[in-house]
Amino acid sequence: MMRRLAVYLKNYKMESILAPLFKALEVVFDLLVPIVVAQIIDVGVAQGDTGYIIRRVLLLILLALLGLCSSVTAQYFAAKASVGFATKLRQSVFDHVQRFSYTELDTIGTSTLITRLTDDINQVQNGLNMGLRLLLRSPLVVIGSMIMAFTINVQCALTFAVSIPLLFAVTFCIMFVSIPLFRKVQGKLDTVTGLTRENLTGVRVIRAFCREQGSVEEFERENRALTHFSEFVGKISALLNPLTYVLINIATIILIQRAGVQVNLGDMQQGQVVALYNYMAQMIIELIKLASLVITLNKSLACAGRVVKVLEVEPGMQYPTAGKTADAAAQNAVEFSHVSFTYAGAGAPSLSDISFSVKKGQTVGIIGGTGSGKTSLVNLIPRFYDAGEGQVRINGLPVEEYSKEGICQKVGVVPQRAVLFKGSIRDNLKWGNENASDQLLWKAIDTAQAREVVEGKPGMLDFAISQNGKNLSGGQRQRLTIARALVKEPEILILDDSASALDFATDAALRRAIASMEGKLTTFIVSQRTSSIRQADLILVLEDGHLAGKGTHEELMQNCPTYQEIYYSQFPEERPTKAAGKEVLA
Repeated sequence: MMRRLAVYLKNYKMESILAPLFKALEVVFDLLVPIVVAQIIDVGVAQGDTGYIIRRVLLLILLALLGLCSSVTAQYFAAKASVGFATKLRQSVFDHVQRFSYTELDTIGTSTLITRLTDDINQVQNGLNMGLRLLLRSPLVVIGSMIMAFTINVQCALTFAVSIPLLFAVTFCIMFVSIPLFRKVQGKLDTVTGLTRENLTGVRVIRAFCREQGSVEEFERENRALTHFSEFVGKISALLNPLTYVLINIATIILIQRAGVQVNLGDMQQGQVVALYNYMAQMIIELIKLASLVITLNKSLACAGRVVKVLEVEPGMQYPTAGKTADAAAQNAVEFSHVSFTYAGAGAPSLSDISFSVKKGQTVGIIGGTGSGKTSLVNLIPRFYDAGEGQVRINGLPVEEYSKEGICQKVGVVPQRAVLFKGSIRDNLKWGNENASDQLLWKAIDTAQAREVVEGKPGMLDFAISQNGKNLSGGQRQRLTIARALVKEPEILILDDSASALDFATDAALRRAIASMEGKLTTFIVSQRTSSIRQADLILVLEDGHLAGKGTHEELMQNCPTYQEIYYSQFPEERPTKAAGKEVLA
């Protein structure tokens, strides 16, 4: 798992080596301090040599300064490596997610991806930082203390030799138990993040239905579950401190008892006892640090595993690096040949055996009941999803043979939900064409019937749009998203129910403006209004994923009951009735 992420440290090899090395150097200085203190007691104090004491105190100050410099240097290199590592990892994960098709995004979920890009990578960064500084230091101090103890007195040092393996065994047992639990904690954090996102994005609906109290209760329930589970994992991790304290204090009692006997026998000096006790105290301090480090590393390892899982998800949709060139002589702009499509995890297909062809420059209307597959159908054209069966062609070439840039240039999409980004109107309109002139922008704005919207804002094209376009009305957002697609100057324009917030007059004016555009623009209009698609060259009628009918408005009124039912439900005054055995208009 960590080897999978080690590649992001390749530009920080020197920092990753120097940080623990300087920490090791700091350990050397720290381990020399008890020896110097022992000399002060056994030589300076015992013999009353003030000059010796002063020289040894100055040596202690020098060791402290050298240790401080080593610590600061280690911290610098550790911080540089961990921050750089996290930056590259976050960028890599984000780039990888951007390659996901709609299928992977639907399967993994937005909330968990947000958590993994933010909190999980932050935890990995903290774990790496502390690991570079303390992962080597703590064992070195513990083992170094035992080695130094053997140089002082072998019998007393046996206490270190017995207690250290016990301490490491306790530490690794707690790590073994807690790492899987920390993964579950992050999973519950995903749930809370998802609930938070859902409540914030749907706050207007919640307030419209007076569901604030219910939303609060639901959030409290999930948050409480996260809290309780975190407390449970925290209690297990918290066992590390008391267990190590018990073991180390028992070892300290045994050490002092044995050292006292050695002093009485004349085999040890009092300063040496103080040195052994200082080494034991250093072990206590390092074990406290190690306990904190273990908890942090457990979290970071669990989070690293979650990040790796995202990186291991292979995008299900591959694009050729150099797409083929479409046949300029092809008569059909779009062709569907026996196309079927099923969403991942769905029990039934959303589209079944769909076949039709659209000539260049035609306008296609798509209509049907809720859930009939209208959006699913148009999503196959820009290859947001791949068809499960059959083939979709653009200009005679299968969509799978286009490069990503090639298909993006040919198809402009205005989705159901109008999404604008924080920035000026000009910045938003240039998403599809960064080099678009203001003249082209105004031309697209006019076609989208948005001139009054833009001219009514202070600064016009430089008017600042807030996040998600919250300072615009629904109709204004829809018109600007249509203008954004038109600036791209695509060959195929898909309007996926993108005029639902427009009044009938504006909708009609928009359709007339698009129809009068220069060039052979092929337009797909998904709508619930028969009035919006009535003049289309071809109308596709969908019912439960099947093509219930296709043709012009007049043809469908003659031979498609599904279309007739939709039309008469919107224009009941035109429904024919029977009177005196003859059919007349009501």
